[in-house]
Amino acid sequence: MRFATYEHRDQHHVAVVDEDGTLRPLSGVHSLTGLLTEAGSVPELLDAATRMLDAQPGPHVSEVRLLPPLQPPTVRDFVTFEEHVEGVRRSVDGAAGVPERWYAAPTFYFTNPYAMHGPHDDIPMPPGSSVLDFELEVAAVVGRAGRDLTPRQARDHIVGYTVFNDWTARDLQSAEMRVGLGPCKGKDTATTLGPYLVTADELEKYRDKDGFLRLGLTASVNGEVVGEDLLSNMSWTFEEMVAYASRGTVVRPGDVLGSGTCGNGGCLAELWGVRGRQDPAPLKPGDTVTLSVEGIGSVSNTVVPGADPVPVPIARRRTRERP
Repeated sequence: MRFATYEHRDQHHVAVVDEDGTLRPLSGVHSLTGLLTEAGSVPELLDAATRMLDAQPGPHVSEVRLLPPLQPPTVRDFVTFEEHVEGVRRSVDGAAGVPERWYAAPTFYFTNPYAMHGPHDDIPMPPGSSVLDFELEVAAVVGRAGRDLTPRQARDHIVGYTVFNDWTARDLQSAEMRVGLGPCKGKDTATTLGPYLVTADELEKYRDKDGFLRLGLTASVNGEVVGEDLLSNMSWTFEEMVAYASRGTVVRPGDVLGSGTCGNGGCLAELWGVRGRQDPAPLKPGDTVTLSVEGIGSVSNTVVPGADPVPVPIARRRTRERP
């Protein structure tokens, strides 16, 4: 099944999406995250959705504003494409190659769950940034809570997948990461999810012999293709990522785990690193980014002017007095 959350006539609804784009609202469901919490596994979710379908079909997807399919309680963004690491590292900090530590485990950071945007929402420029970039990813969504899972166990905890655009202010990111703590305001303004949550069973036909989902990925800016890759070029499976995320802690229904940006033009910074110049140019207001993932769908967002940064003073040099 494909699930959508949408706004129509000032009301929010959760629906199943038919093949022709007709929305079939779920009676009494106000949050897909809430439904996942109640259902848990894919079979239970499919059964619950079938029972809750309204008798009458709703509007077509073209007649509504699609919202992010869910509001995740947490968002972990991984970095699992070697080609992306190599290109962006050269672009952001001037270093060559891939850090040896990257190969040891599927590294991730937590990003802002309050900055979710829908598949066709406008995206504001981050305050203080003039070097905006997109990042083409796929996200797995947790459907059932678990702790210290094995990869085999983790497969039953993944309820579905969605397209994930990790918008990044490269100038802010480059400055912030010199502190050594990780991304901050460079990643804080916007993340796109959508257009739907596609349940895991729908994508099993794409799984290869090594457990990876062989989905075609395409990124376009203003109608021009700038990147193409396969999701199966990930160095870890989603099951391995969920298992690692659950180590020593809990993953819960609605948690989102991004694959990390794909290679071969999955973001502009990778191309800048490879080419040694900002070609294509950083995104600016008026640019439209379209990301497409085989078996899931497309998101298309237009960049618009953002707010001016609120001034914050630089650090005060302290005397280091002691009590």
